[in-house]
Amino acid sequence: MREAHRALVVIVGPTGSGKSALGIFLARELGGEVLVCDSTQVYRHFDIGTGKVTVAHRSVPHHLLDLCEPTAEFTAGDYARAARAVLAEISRRGRLPIVTAGTGLYLRAFLEGLSPLPPRSPELRERLQAEAEELGCEHLHRVLERVDPASAREIAPRDTPKLVRALEVYFLARRPRTELFQAGREPLEGYRVEKLGLLPDRKKLYERIEARVEEMLAGGWLEEVRRLREQFPDSAKPFGFLGYKQLAAHLRGEMSLKEAIKHTKHETRQYAKRQITWFRKEPGVTWLHGFGDAPAVQADALEQTRSQVAG
Repeated sequence: MREAHRALVVIVGPTGSGKSALGIFLARELGGEVLVCDSTQVYRHFDIGTGKVTVAHRSVPHHLLDLCEPTAEFTAGDYARAARAVLAEISRRGRLPIVTAGTGLYLRAFLEGLSPLPPRSPELRERLQAEAEELGCEHLHRVLERVDPASAREIAPRDTPKLVRALEVYFLARRPRTELFQAGREPLEGYRVEKLGLLPDRKKLYERIEARVEEMLAGGWLEEVRRLREQFPDSAKPFGFLGYKQLAAHLRGEMSLKEAIKHTKHETRQYAKRQITWFRKEPGVTWLHGFGDAPAVQADALEQTRSQVAG
């Protein structure tokens, strides 16, 4: 098979939409392997709350999980390099690569490449972090709205790490991050990309998100956070992830468990909304209106993918 005709399947959608289930189904049917595109699942040890497919349920090979320690820095560029190396290996073995993507920026870096961004500045980051602590992370979001409105629309007002990085890029490069992303990219070449999008009914999606939070708690999520706080400092990046942040705050005595669960559910619903907004702008997506574990959706996806692979 000529390199230009290699097939690559990408599944996008919000958290809770069933991307993992659909990816596993297609991999079984078509002789594929799954490349996970998720900025939380690259960190080791943080398993339950990030929604990693357990080893017992990985009936097909999964890649790009557990790539770094919680105290390490890991960027979209790091992900793109790792993912392209894995992609090449899967293709060499004649298997179908299937990407399950929940993190839009990581997917963009993987498919389109990213422009070189200015290196991190510890001094500037420390100053921005201090402003966030003194004036609130919403203050950073208002500043970002003035200098880089496009990034401000993509980043949640309370996502301090992403706000700090976006402002750091702007003040160092004197250009918005989104503008820099457009220049000097190295897009992925040699693949015919089939993009499938999962778009369940919004009300049902929110119900599934809330049920999923309860399932994770029943599966030992709070105990996982308690154990991880004994091993790693609260400043480790994964403690800022959805749910981990709230449960860690509960364990510090800053909120009740009931409040932590309520905030986790609310912020996860908001995150799903932002994912939908991002992926709706993704070009060339065939949208499937349902969950990835629904038989009718899986049948549609299989038909769509078979035609692409055959082509």
